[in-house]
Amino acid sequence: MTLHLKTPVMDANATAGTGKFGALPEWDLSDLYPAPDSPEYAADMAKVEKDCASFAADYEGKLATLSGAEMAECIRRYEEIETTAGRIMSYVGLRYYQNTVDPERAKMMSDAQDKITAFTTPLVFFSLEFNRIEDDTYKAQFADAAAARYKPVFDRMRAMKPYQLSDELQKFLHDQSVVGSAAWNRLFDETTAALEFTVNGEVLNLESTTTLLADHDRATREAAARELARVFGANIKLFARVHNTLAKEKEIEDRWRKMPSAQAARHLSNHVEPEVVEALRNAVVAAYPKLSHRYYKLKAKWMGLETLQVWDRNAPLPIEAPRDVQWSEARAIVDEAYASFDPRMAEIAKPFFDRGWIDAGVKPGKAPGAFAHPTVTTVHPYVMLNYLGKPRDVMTLAHELGHGVHQCLAAGQGEMLASTPLTLAETASVFGEMLTFRKMLEKAKTPAERKVLLAGKVEDMINTVVRQIAFYDFECKLHAARREGELTPDQINALWMSVQGESLGPAFEFMDGYETFWTYIPHFVHSPFYVYAYAFGDGLVNALYATYEGGLEGFQEKYFDMLKAGGSKHHKELLAPFGLDASDPAFWDKGLSMIAGFIDELEAMED
Repeated sequence: MTLHLKTPVMDANATAGTGKFGALPEWDLSDLYPAPDSPEYAADMAKVEKDCASFAADYEGKLATLSGAEMAECIRRYEEIETTAGRIMSYVGLRYYQNTVDPERAKMMSDAQDKITAFTTPLVFFSLEFNRIEDDTYKAQFADAAAARYKPVFDRMRAMKPYQLSDELQKFLHDQSVVGSAAWNRLFDETTAALEFTVNGEVLNLESTTTLLADHDRATREAAARELARVFGANIKLFARVHNTLAKEKEIEDRWRKMPSAQAARHLSNHVEPEVVEALRNAVVAAYPKLSHRYYKLKAKWMGLETLQVWDRNAPLPIEAPRDVQWSEARAIVDEAYASFDPRMAEIAKPFFDRGWIDAGVKPGKAPGAFAHPTVTTVHPYVMLNYLGKPRDVMTLAHELGHGVHQCLAAGQGEMLASTPLTLAETASVFGEMLTFRKMLEKAKTPAERKVLLAGKVEDMINTVVRQIAFYDFECKLHAARREGELTPDQINALWMSVQGESLGPAFEFMDGYETFWTYIPHFVHSPFYVYAYAFGDGLVNALYATYEGGLEGFQEKYFDMLKAGGSKHHKELLAPFGLDASDPAFWDKGLSMIAGFIDELEAMED
């Protein structure tokens, strides 16, 4: 097991705040460390170095000889190292995301990563040696009660046994990571953060420009789309180099590990069977005509257009009055939705607002998008938003707070068991969105208001399900093509367009330049094949919510138990109390039918 340092993953389609929306909260990172030059930070860095060395001296070559109690103590010490190192990297990472163009912050993060990588190199033996323990010895060691609670972590680790490299190669990969994928990730982040776009005479960053794609004024949306295409086109060689290099690096490592597919490592880390993901993907693709194709045909009619352009995809409806949502109102909406489900949920969310656990405003150099970062289980999560006062920003707040609540509840599992596989990590966030949407729908005063809310939810679900599966198909094609050789920008563009028309449908025309819009999606760079987790989470939550609406007895307790479990249980075990099974192909149709039902209601409003 390589030391697991939790890094935030940007949520797709997240939106971005200034004083006009009220007093927007900023992070107070002092719960991690008082200051970058604090003695506590230096002491923890020294502690990681010392603890890694002593751990290796005490356990290398001896894991198979440990008793159950000794194994439990070994794991406790490993978990302590993971917690200290995770605290350090959370702190430097969050400071960096606040201002990615600040050289001091970038240097501090890079230096910390270098040191932690060097200090933890002696730990590389742990997973390699562990996976060589005979099955009978393994069972005997984990019969001990103190060790047994960690068994799910090590069962997942032993699933990697067939793909394990030699000790020497594993150490090389560990050391080399800081100048490999991590360096290319940083180049991508710093490039996208520094991009400038001029729309209607105003110079904007990426976040503010993509937000204009949902502006009420069609000319502004078109200007933003064309400016995005111009800037992406001007930088496309660099973005193609990043993707080519990372895809090739992955191909090399997968080949050495004898991974059966480019996606296999992600499925293993998500603790999900390939056939479950395939069933999800196939169900969504088969549903394109009754979901996205049907909805966008309706939208074109509402907008009085023969065909939609890409800058109309997230456009507000003509009947929707432009309005800014103040931060205080956004908080009140989400708080009420959470409290209506269960007061405990709102109580867990409260300190995020009150104690500097959210950074909401748009600032120069701040990373785009939104995320909830769990930091370490001995502290608390931090949420990042780029709040621009749009109704969809309220949903982003609900989404990220859902993650935060989940992370708080799972923290009781400890550092090694709290982390949830990506497929389940989106459950609480999407459920939080659904609660918020239902509360807003309940309060709709007119049919027009209800229509706007329903349409907005359908678009969000299409973005979460259809768009993300199209992203997944693009990645599958990209990695397969890269295995045949270097890809030119035009070839990557063609792969992108091959999934766009299929997923969005015949209602769309695609402007020249849209073929470059793959360039800014951070998931392709930071976390290959992550994107299907969104569709997995949405489908799962839709099925869960239907169970909740159906009046399942004790639903709230079951739901809290599921979140508290963190990564300690398989998805089959977690969903069993709700009578759900994600390995059943019909399971995904339940979730997709909820989206189709909303579109049915919108169509009925036309009569």
